Amino acid sequence: MTPQYKTSDLFNDMQSWRHDFHRHPELGFEEHRTSAKVAELLTGFGVEVHAGVGGTGVVGVLRKGASNKSLALRADMDALPIEEATNLPHRSQTSGKMHACGHDGHTATLLGAAAYLAQSSDFDGTVYFFFQPAEEHGRGALAMMDDGLFERFPTDAVYGMHNMPSIPQGNFATRTGPMMACEDNFEIVIEGKGTHAAMPHMGIDPIVLGSELVLSLQSIVSRTVNPIEKAVVSVTEFITDGSRNILPSQVTIRGDVRAFDQAIQDQIKEAMNARVAGVCATQGATYTFSYSHEFVATVNTAEETERAADIAEGIVGEARVNREGGIVMGSEDFGHMLRHKPGCFFFLGNDKPGEQTIGLHSPQFDFNDELLTVGADFWVSLVESELK
Repeated sequence: MTPQYKTSDLFNDMQSWRHDFHRHPELGFEEHRTSAKVAELLTGFGVEVHAGVGGTGVVGVLRKGASNKSLALRADMDALPIEEATNLPHRSQTSGKMHACGHDGHTATLLGAAAYLAQSSDFDGTVYFFFQPAEEHGRGALAMMDDGLFERFPTDAVYGMHNMPSIPQGNFATRTGPMMACEDNFEIVIEGKGTHAAMPHMGIDPIVLGSELVLSLQSIVSRTVNPIEKAVVSVTEFITDGSRNILPSQVTIRGDVRAFDQAIQDQIKEAMNARVAGVCATQGATYTFSYSHEFVATVNTAEETERAADIAEGIVGEARVNREGGIVMGSEDFGHMLRHKPGCFFFLGNDKPGEQTIGLHSPQFDFNDELLTVGADFWVSLVESELK
């Protein structure tokens, strides 16, 4: 049976907002037009608006009744530095920027829920609408929190959603516990001794050392980390200052680490440093090693996850809700919020029936507008259930 969505009458508005955001993408902490439009719409709905939270973040506050209970719903607003390769009527009008991750759809969906709830009397308590900047940087949630997000808007729990290609349209997937990985970044700079390419014995070749190191790094997960744990180490850049007939004096190696446990992250960092030191010592090269924590793991709390899954089943049916959704090695800065508040992050399937899957961050990607009503209905139903 096809679900009858409460927010169906708002579909045309949500689609219009979504297409407008898509035409005007803005990168992290540059979402000035987007946040201004969000604030304007919320004000028009009768929602109390707090702009400039964490830079370009917006928080809407909607109170009904006398209850002290509250919850927060979060959507991300930023785009990506990608040249759009679609020919859609609403394609990006800004060269080199596009909404290739569906944040335009997340924002429009939450706006639809806010518009509906502003006219509803079916809940008792406070709803906070968090419109967050700079998710792709992994800095937006922290910026809002550093600006007193949870002190100024003391929610009992927080919920987030992301569309997901490879999951059928309108299906839900979530899980209790770890759902998305952390992301750490590393940079290794090897200082050798440059020389003529015909006289390698006169120098210290950092390319050979760097190549040996890249291979050595591949054994960290397979030979250092417990096989039961989940981790990924990827070298993504290898840069030298050499030329056709010049052995370089320097090699820079950068990359990415994914895991779910802080202890595993620390173990990988220590193993990397040991391998760098060992490889460089063989030829007398020097090095610098830096390691940064960009995203924390996204870990759902049990009670909130079960309730969210129950809400989703009430909308689309039990068969279309996966309570044991697969763990994803990608990262999401919503994890920072879940370190401070109980809550749940879930995926909403983006795949259109009969069409080829186009992944997130692809220049051909576009958010599926059919998700607008099901996503908005989920937010509405969650509020009405949690704030009875």
